[in-house]
Amino acid sequence: MKVLIAGATGLIGSHLLRQSLQNPAIMHVVPLVRKPMQISHPKLQEIIFNFDNPQDYDNLPVVDAAFCCLGTTIKKAGSREAFRKVDYDYPLALAKAMRDKGTAHFLVVTALGSDARSMVFYSRVKGELEEALIGLQFPSLSIFQPSLLLGERKEKRFGEDFAKWLMPLVTPLLAGSLRKYRAIHGADVAKAMLKIAMQPASGVCRYPSDEIQEIADHFRI
Repeated sequence: MKVLIAGATGLIGSHLLRQSLQNPAIMHVVPLVRKPMQISHPKLQEIIFNFDNPQDYDNLPVVDAAFCCLGTTIKKAGSREAFRKVDYDYPLALAKAMRDKGTAHFLVVTALGSDARSMVFYSRVKGELEEALIGLQFPSLSIFQPSLLLGERKEKRFGEDFAKWLMPLVTPLLAGSLRKYRAIHGADVAKAMLKIAMQPASGVCRYPSDEIQEIADHFRI
């Protein structure tokens, strides 16, 4: 397989990059990055990419599967408009380009609670992205909806840090239908995405956080 990864330096994307390079079934790994990652590997074919430059989309390679792990926060982006650009405009533009290149499987990370009609701006943008991607009619579209993400980030997120402190106290209460609200490690989301990419798929599939965890728990390279 040849795979492309957008967001390869983020929490989920960085794990996905490393796992893809280690997996013998993946022959070529193409991360889209803003600057060189200083990583050397025979499988690696990094592309310096500007999501605001239309010409860069024209030069994207043909791949078997494309992973989109793009995402930010309103605080980091600076405004709702800037957040929407990163979490909606960029993933949708990438998906359109990959579809036109003939990519059969597009895999994207959104969030638990994504809903295009939500009163919560974050959830609404994620839901609108899902609906727009479905409209592109990929042969296979896999949507991953993780709950609170665990793992080391390059930037501090106070709200997430507080939630991570609180999560061990409430996790035992999140059983049955509430399991999907349990926190999940970014590495496990990456595992699940890689497993789904490597098996036959068709149509639109959504994976809430508890299903993502179950897939990751049973995945062996």
